[in-house]
Amino acid sequence: MYNYSAALKINNPNNRANAYLVNEILNASPQKLLLKVYDFAIAQCKNENLEKTNKALAELINALRFDNVEANEISMGLKRLYEFCQDQMRKKNYDIVFKILTELRETWIKAFVSMEG
Repeated sequence: MYNYSAALKINNPNNRANAYLVNEILNASPQKLLLKVYDFAIAQCKNENLEKTNKALAELINALRFDNVEANEISMGLKRLYEFCQDQMRKKNYDIVFKILTELRETWIKAFVSMEG
């Protein structure tokens, strides 16, 4: 028996785009995934979307590692910054959040480049 709903899902351009995105995410490195979360948070901040920006910031907080002294120190600093950004989003201070997230993203890119070289 032919499955029409499956065929409709495959032929729907939105689902093909989603399949491409899902495949891209599943095959991405941890570094690339981190940058994608930043990109999403920055885009949602620009759109002044409190819920989606804070959800992305929550994902960044959940990804922090506290398993050794050095990682713990860096993670605590990032956690405070992410929580500050969540608070500023609630206060509708979008420019501050945009600036912090953009600068953090650039810092991560520099760190990834220096790790490669």
